[in-house]
Amino acid sequence: MTTALTRRGRVAGLVGLVAAASALAAGGRALDAIVIPVAIALAAGYVQVSRVDAPAARHVTPPDGFVGETRDVRLEFGSEAARGGDGDDASPSFLADVGVQVDEGLDGPTTPIRASVGTEPVSYRVTYRRRGERTLGPIELTVTDVFGLFEREMVVDETAAVTVYPPRDPVPTRFRRALHAVDAVDVSREREEFDRLREYTRGDAVRDVHWATTAKRDEIVVKEFAAETARNRVTIAGETDVSGGDEVAGFGTADRGDGEGGDRSPSAVAADELARATGSLALALLDDGVPVDVRLPGGRVSASPGGRGRREVLELAARTGPGEVTDDDADVTVVADTSGARFRTGDRAVSLADLRREASEERAPSGGSGRSRAGEAADRREVTPP
Repeated sequence: MTTALTRRGRVAGLVGLVAAASALAAGGRALDAIVIPVAIALAAGYVQVSRVDAPAARHVTPPDGFVGETRDVRLEFGSEAARGGDGDDASPSFLADVGVQVDEGLDGPTTPIRASVGTEPVSYRVTYRRRGERTLGPIELTVTDVFGLFEREMVVDETAAVTVYPPRDPVPTRFRRALHAVDAVDVSREREEFDRLREYTRGDAVRDVHWATTAKRDEIVVKEFAAETARNRVTIAGETDVSGGDEVAGFGTADRGDGEGGDRSPSAVAADELARATGSLALALLDDGVPVDVRLPGGRVSASPGGRGRREVLELAARTGPGEVTDDDADVTVVADTSGARFRTGDRAVSLADLRREASEERAPSGGSGRSRAGEAADRREVTPP
């Protein structure tokens, strides 16, 4: 956009014109003290704003997370952003109002952030509202001069992506025990026998970092464990069952407090329910030390207990859409529609809502919601790198 006068600039220009006209009419020089400074300020402001080019910019991407979480995001401009990339940018700093466009599945800043671009990074907060691959950016800049007389709008086409995982619900022990050998339950709580040291990979738990070895090297080293007991692998197959294609008002997980809602198609709502139910069950089994095979319309993964396995399951649950999966050999089948999800094992079926209530009652005598929050925090540490 071309350089334009701000409201303050228009007022200053009007004052200068009136002062100049009065000076000419009176034939005196008394008003030159107003006319000349105003003219200089307008000229300097125009030159300053018109010579600004779009700066290099870079998002310092926040960690992936679950629906409902809020993260801090940092924007770097100029030479600071160039050092994080492949080039060099010595562009001068300037004043601007910084705005960021975000994906519809995210809540970002609602008002521009006043900053000295190129001098300091800009920080803002973003809340994850819907699962999936979400985009931060592009960046909108409204450049102004130091007097605020001129402004110029520009867009920096810089984006970054984050993955938002579906909400996780507790699954009662009784249901998990029915899916695998009893002697495999609670293996993860007792930990496992130490096996070896290896290089850190994204998704490993912070608690597994071997700090003594890490301090001696230039890379993070983690401990890897071997299983103490045999585990049965559980196969989970999930699909949606939706008839019709009209928009469904009010459906979605926001009505249950996790941030999604609005008018959405039945297939999209069912896919969210499928992702939530499948992810919850798979993570609960991984917490028990049980490997899982997960098959969804969006793909399939074979995951083992640990941070990497959790991340694989969560990423699949984040990106899956509606559809059918044919797997007659699955240990449990998840069927989801707009009203929720149901687990089918053999000739029996139970809803996720019923399992959620049972799990809440199961936890109540041992501390209730406090333990639930601790479990969620531990799970986030497992899938978030340090």
